[in-house]
Amino acid sequence: MSLLPQNITLQLATLLSLRLVRNDKFNHCCQSSPRKSVKEWPMMNCYEPNKVCRVAVIGAGAAGLVAARELNREGHQVVVFELADHVGGTWVYDPQVETDPLGLDPARTVVHSSMYLSLRTNLPREVMGFRDYPFKVVEGRDCRRLPGHKEVALYLQDFAAEFGLLNFIRFRTTVEYVGRDPNNHNQWIVRSNAEKRDVIEELYDAVVVCSGHHTQPRVAEIPGIDKWPGKQIHSHNYRVPAPFQDQVVIVIGNSASGEDISREVASVAKEVHMSDRSITSEVIMRENLAGPDNISLHPMIEYVCEDGTVRFRDGYSIVSDTIIHCTGYSYHFPFLETEGIVTMNDNCVGPLYEHVFPRVLAPSLSFVGLPWQVAPLPVCELQSKWIAKTLSGKAHLPSENDMIEAVRNFYAQNEAAGRPKHYTHYIGHCQSKYVNWLADQCGCAHVEDWWENIYALTFKYRASHPQTYRDEWEYHYWVEIALKGLSNGGC
Repeated sequence: MSLLPQNITLQLATLLSLRLVRNDKFNHCCQSSPRKSVKEWPMMNCYEPNKVCRVAVIGAGAAGLVAARELNREGHQVVVFELADHVGGTWVYDPQVETDPLGLDPARTVVHSSMYLSLRTNLPREVMGFRDYPFKVVEGRDCRRLPGHKEVALYLQDFAAEFGLLNFIRFRTTVEYVGRDPNNHNQWIVRSNAEKRDVIEELYDAVVVCSGHHTQPRVAEIPGIDKWPGKQIHSHNYRVPAPFQDQVVIVIGNSASGEDISREVASVAKEVHMSDRSITSEVIMRENLAGPDNISLHPMIEYVCEDGTVRFRDGYSIVSDTIIHCTGYSYHFPFLETEGIVTMNDNCVGPLYEHVFPRVLAPSLSFVGLPWQVAPLPVCELQSKWIAKTLSGKAHLPSENDMIEAVRNFYAQNEAAGRPKHYTHYIGHCQSKYVNWLADQCGCAHVEDWWENIYALTFKYRASHPQTYRDEWEYHYWVEIALKGLSNGGC
């Protein structure tokens, strides 16, 4: 899915390829401070060693599936709530689009997939898969190292079948409300609606939120947009380039999806103008040499006019037909009521200890899959292991005060590093450190050198060969090492 703007991608590739470990402002990631003599967070009876919890998992995408597996492995009773009639979440392509192309109208018909027809992964399968269930080539299917979305969806279906997860899932079920039981704050009420017919309220010892973050679009704020006569669409509702035939199109956002969509639309459009705050004169010169002739790069839009004109901050103006917002998504949990303990502010879900546990409600409420600019499946897997072991009493959290202190320190470090609040869950600069910290909590091995190197080299090659990096692969040595490592299994 979406990655960082290209100038930051270049910095990230350099940092990762050199494998810097110095403790500077770009190297803060995990919130934990060195362990003192810690008073352990008081556990409910359910969380004593070898006790069984009844756990509700919200969502059956990649995060929900691996959470269900890890909870089941720990002996917990698991119920997974899934709105669709299939597993796989956003990876399952849906040709339908929403009634509001921008995805902002609360009354719109919501489509949960953000896949466009041509989408391929931007990471190789060797680093994409779960640690003990490698994303291997299956004969007769998409065998490319960076496959299309259908192959990822099939991999997740295979994963669910392999571990018997379908038995835990209630399909076509909407979760309407999750909140603490007023009569017993150690339990949660989950109100669900099966196929919009039967409303059920049940009590659970714990809730794991795995509902993803590619459903609620974020759009750019553009002066004058209310009176601009052209069309607007968010990339969430982009599927194929045909509707943009012979148009002048502006694409806001220079992430992976922005780059892909710009090049695809350019195959049918008259002109494509990419706009992003990260685009500098150096980037413009480099990309104009490398990209299609009808793609131009610009800084952010300064304003738009009633006559259809769009003016960029570099002084360039163009009359445009359509603006495509490739501007990411907002975290969105409309069903969750925490009495103000967990808040969503400028795309920061918090305060959360290590992006997972709300310190007041831990461990009975947790989140899987919030970090971005990561290899999502391995991160979700280790987060899920940590949650499952914490609920069963095999892993322990710090005291509430220590978790509060860790979160405050993490926020302060982000502020000192100049990261905006909406980058709270961005951990691309320190993914390996975070993954290895999670592994320590679970008693698992750290990520292997080959995994780190393939991940870093992919970013480096994408930055230098943005049009061909998926198919021109030059790091066969590390791939061979990876294939040997994958045969050894995971945690």
